[in-house]
Amino acid sequence: MGGAVSAGEDNDELVDNLKEAQYIRTAPVEQAFRAIDRADYYLEEFKENAYKDLAWKHGNIHLSAPCIYSEVMEALDLQPGLSFLNLGSGTGYLSSMVGLILGPFGVNHGVELHSDVIEYAKQKLDFFIRTSDSFDKFDFCEPSFVTGNCLEISPDCSQYDRVYCGAGVQKEHEEYMKSLLKVGGILVMPLEEKLTKITRTGPSAWETKKILAVSFAPLVQPCHSESGKSRLVQLPPLAVRSLQDLARIAIRGAIKKVIRQETASGSGHGLKGTPRAKRRRVRRRRMETIVFLDKEVFASRISSPSDDNSCEDLEEEPRREEDRAPLEAKPAPPVNFLREKVLSLPLPDPLKYYLLYYREK
Repeated sequence: MGGAVSAGEDNDELVDNLKEAQYIRTAPVEQAFRAIDRADYYLEEFKENAYKDLAWKHGNIHLSAPCIYSEVMEALDLQPGLSFLNLGSGTGYLSSMVGLILGPFGVNHGVELHSDVIEYAKQKLDFFIRTSDSFDKFDFCEPSFVTGNCLEISPDCSQYDRVYCGAGVQKEHEEYMKSLLKVGGILVMPLEEKLTKITRTGPSAWETKKILAVSFAPLVQPCHSESGKSRLVQLPPLAVRSLQDLARIAIRGAIKKVIRQETASGSGHGLKGTPRAKRRRVRRRRMETIVFLDKEVFASRISSPSDDNSCEDLEEEPRREEDRAPLEAKPAPPVNFLREKVLSLPLPDPLKYYLLYYREK
């Protein structure tokens, strides 16, 4: 599934293409997509396909196409402090991007059927926290994953502000999915071959909007135990942050504010990275939906949201002088100013490293 936009040479160019095709429409979603490199969630031998607008599957590991994730992120209308439940959380790629928007006081939970995929997601999450400079540019709501069938969530679990299901929902499970949602909340899921947004406007009132034609593998039906009873999935408890953790969040926030003030006054540098070179070409294509079922392949074609009945390439943008510069003239990697500020503070080293979440440089 995918093929709505041209492939990018890197993560930023993929995001540029998604913006050009109007799949990414808001600044928070764009920032989240740029902050997390999609290639980091691929196995090494498949990374050459990471910036194509295509779904990827290897064993139980699966990533939806970037155009699908961008439509989902936009439809969820994420805000800081909300609670989010990801049904079929997979690699954790979507949950991590959502966590960048929810901030430190949100709730970010995922349910995944396969235990090996849970381990893969935890490894990728740990890699992002330890090594990515993007982690220091955001206040992150770290996702928590549990293993189980999302159709067997305990009925006494809390409801959520935002819910996404990453597998095709059968009509008979629609009410079950709605029951996971708070009043005022938003549910996004593939329902009857359409990516569907459902808003709970009251205890028994709903608004439904069809977003995009899609083809997802259906939800796996629960397997009952020998006693005939289902295995209920217990979601993570709503954790209360410690005073120590709250202090770390507040200190990091204060340092970021100082950096922004220095930037505004021209006396320092901000948290933003080095400006990217402008790409030269964008190519629009109609979306191609490809469905794999056992050994057979079914393909259909639908229009992307930005289609204007034209498949012509956009005009090539004028090259800037830096585009013609030799490779050795490329700007140096951006500096992590938050890290530099923390390390320069007159504090004991253990406290500095705690403020940095013990992250690698």
